[in-house]
Amino acid sequence: QVQLVESGGGLVQNGGSLKLSCAASGGDFGTTAMAWWRQAPGKEREFVAAITWSGGVIRYSDSVRGRFTISRDNAKNTVYLQMDSLKPEDTAVYYCNAEPLYRDGKFVPGDDWGQGTQVTVSS
Repeated sequence: QVQLVESGGGLVQNGGSLKLSCAASGGDFGTTAMAWWRQAPGKEREFVAAITWSGGVIRYSDSVRGRFTISRDNAKNTVYLQMDSLKPEDTAVYYCNAEPLYRDGKFVPGDDWGQGTQVTVSS
């Protein structure tokens, strides 16, 4: 089981940027695929981005592609989400997730989650 702690959320204006971090412990981070998900009020949790253990394969949802960048530093057991050109519709709680799966054409979350970090984009 992997313990995950997100940080970096906050309030930002439309068009602004934030960088989220997720620190992992308790597992073999260097061999674990990681993902970011988000959940807006009244909506289901949705996939944002995923990265393989080596960083060699990266995937994004259509809604964030070209604006968000996922990366990782295995030496620091940390995965990042750089969010640029933020929009009010990006407002959500963002969650870090370990070992997502790709099944039937979509990502399915793994079992380990962080507590989430709130991102609010004002219009």
